[in-house]
Amino acid sequence: MEILVKPCGEFYTNCYIVDRSIVIDPGVGAFEFVKEHCDEVKAIINTHGHFDHIWDNKKVKEYFNAPIYIHKNDAFFLENDPFGFNPPKVKPDFLLDEGEIEITGKKFLIRHFPGHTPGSITIEFENDMFSGDFIFDGSIGRVDFPYSNPEKMKKSIKKFLEIPYDKRILPGHGPTTTIKKAQKFLPMWLDYL
Repeated sequence: MEILVKPCGEFYTNCYIVDRSIVIDPGVGAFEFVKEHCDEVKAIINTHGHFDHIWDNKKVKEYFNAPIYIHKNDAFFLENDPFGFNPPKVKPDFLLDEGEIEITGKKFLIRHFPGHTPGSITIEFENDMFSGDFIFDGSIGRVDFPYSNPEKMKKSIKKFLEIPYDKRILPGHGPTTTIKKAQKFLPMWLDYL
């Protein structure tokens, strides 16, 4: 499996390309990165609906005729930006829930971790977990934005602490970490919240 990554836009949002055919979080300016490395795109998956993760959804979708997947609780962000940045509006094609999905023969495990947004998810594929803005290297996503919820973030962290295995974490911003490393620092954030 090949994973390409590029931090995009002024917030350095990580856009990931899996096996040159599945795009995760095409943010500001990600379209050129995707176009350069993909002959086809079978799916666009958003870890959540914030503008810096979805900005180039519409461009990638229209150019490659690719469907957009997002958790059902964050779908509204694609057509209504509460921050006033107003990314290009686009309708999602598939609304995700917790569980396994199959795209072009590849199986992805979707886990729902609300808090940063109502529909924040992680996407597990083989030995990797794409965590969006739920977990970073040494930190967690902010919970003081519109539609964020500190209490739900606490529940999500407790749920994450129960994951019994280790995988590499590829977050929405910054460098990689692992599930086990994250589980060591997350109790501190529970106390903080």
